[in-house]
Amino acid sequence: MDQSLRITEIFYSLQGEANTVGLPTVFIRLTGCPLRCSYCDTAYAFSGGEKLGIDEILRQVGLYNTRYVTVTGGEPLAQPACNPLMVRLLDAGYHVSLETSGALDVSTVDSRVSKVMDLKTPSSGEMARNRYENIQYLTVRDQVKFVIANNADYQWAKQQLEQYHLPEFCEILFSPVMDVMSPTELAEWILADQLLVRFQIQLHKFLWNDARGK
Repeated sequence: MDQSLRITEIFYSLQGEANTVGLPTVFIRLTGCPLRCSYCDTAYAFSGGEKLGIDEILRQVGLYNTRYVTVTGGEPLAQPACNPLMVRLLDAGYHVSLETSGALDVSTVDSRVSKVMDLKTPSSGEMARNRYENIQYLTVRDQVKFVIANNADYQWAKQQLEQYHLPEFCEILFSPVMDVMSPTELAEWILADQLLVRFQIQLHKFLWNDARGK
């Protein structure tokens, strides 16, 4: 098996989302994604990048004094060597999280990885790509993220919580689409409905706007 991956960037920043928000983290952004979500903010990772071997990736990660690594994209699982990379990181003692669209099979992801998996909302334009079979592979260390652009997205997300009993076995993230959905309004909906979810804002965008590598 080819143990190299096409990498758009490796960078050190504060985690801007999920349950490790605010922690210094190395991000490994893999190139390529089969989805084209309407709100995508990393279209620059759709193509290009540089092929790197796993040893070189670990060398670059080791330049930073952190135990937290996030493998992101694009869609990381679109590259076959993503899983071997995460295993090597885990074996080296890193806390590894995976940001995935939810459109590809997560059943082979190492159980030590913290999966942050989207369920694509109607406004994304990619709702039909949701792989609901993935839900059975989620555990208490994992998170399901809903990116909310409007009330229709919000109502749909609530239905998924109920239908799949998601809060019973994993953490739920509700995130407003930047400059589209009012964060305050979304927060008020969550409180009014007393949902068992974590409201999140993309911290890195408030700190550095849309600066690449942040």
